[in-house]
Amino acid sequence: MKRQTLLSLLSLLLLSTFSFAQNDKEAHKVVCVGFYNFENLFDTIDTQGKRDQDFTPTGKLLYNSKVYQEKLGNLSHVISELGTDLTPDGAALLGVAEIENKKVLEDFSIQPKIKDRNYQIVHYESLDKRGIDVALLYNPKYFEVIKSGKITPKLFYDKKPGAEKRDTVFTRDMLWVKGRLDGEVVHVIVCHWPSRRGGSYLREGAAKYCKDFIAGIQDENPRAKVIVMGDLNDDPISPSVKDVINAKDKKGQVKKGGFFNPWGQLYKAGIGTLAYRDSWNLFDQILVSHSIIQNDREGYYFYKNSIFNKSYLISKGGRFKGYPFRTYSFGKYVGGYSDHLPVCIYLVKKVPMKP
Repeated sequence: MKRQTLLSLLSLLLLSTFSFAQNDKEAHKVVCVGFYNFENLFDTIDTQGKRDQDFTPTGKLLYNSKVYQEKLGNLSHVISELGTDLTPDGAALLGVAEIENKKVLEDFSIQPKIKDRNYQIVHYESLDKRGIDVALLYNPKYFEVIKSGKITPKLFYDKKPGAEKRDTVFTRDMLWVKGRLDGEVVHVIVCHWPSRRGGSYLREGAAKYCKDFIAGIQDENPRAKVIVMGDLNDDPISPSVKDVINAKDKKGQVKKGGFFNPWGQLYKAGIGTLAYRDSWNLFDQILVSHSIIQNDREGYYFYKNSIFNKSYLISKGGRFKGYPFRTYSFGKYVGGYSDHLPVCIYLVKKVPMKP
């Protein structure tokens, strides 16, 4: 697909068309839930046991304090704007991927453009060989953590029956957070499934661990509200998402225990969150359980979704013209943001209007 076509497709990105009804007797409160792959947000320190040597001042990327601070500033600028079209506080919940440790998120959260949100952090170290993890940032004005933990997939490169030796894949753990969103219990799972360098069965295996964990939540409470978000390294039509998680892109097809995937129609239109070989993929997704698409009860329900594609996030020239504006291009620092675009969904709930 030509780069010009990529740009024109991206410019046609639309929010989902779910109507937002209001009348003189009710109003709606809105919260934004976002996800962003931070693309290698490392500190500048060589940490033993992690493959982070490139991201040091003497590494091949010459990743120094100046680069680190500029990247923090760039990322915080994006998050300062994400979701503010409908809520001035932006993302109440923000899942992130490709971060080295909790410290880089602490440095991120105090950036001038977002420090007033007082983002708190839930993070666990994983065994990923690159040293990158997922995490959840939350605004305590909206969210209170009840409990959290990690889901560790036990995956193998060789899945042949009868194989005597199989190489373990040390991929990113998934993060589970149970909390109260304005007093309403919500479960959030943040994922970064195995890359496409391995077989698709690795992502399907990770999805199975995720699905089994969700089943435990739903066994305890069939009407539990569950949000799954992340860089899934698969598109909405991929088996890991469509079949294993059982995520449908039409609300009417979602059954109890299943998930609604609002990104399917965008993907089918050729719109995505990252580009590869002049075509778009939509790996960055936020899925919501059946209970979140029901608007006939009290509490938050799904309103609409969006890919945040401001023009400054798109490369203006070079080999990656029309692609998301990344931090490095062929080993050279170019001062961008990420090779992924951020995504978000909006949840709304009815609130009585004051007399």
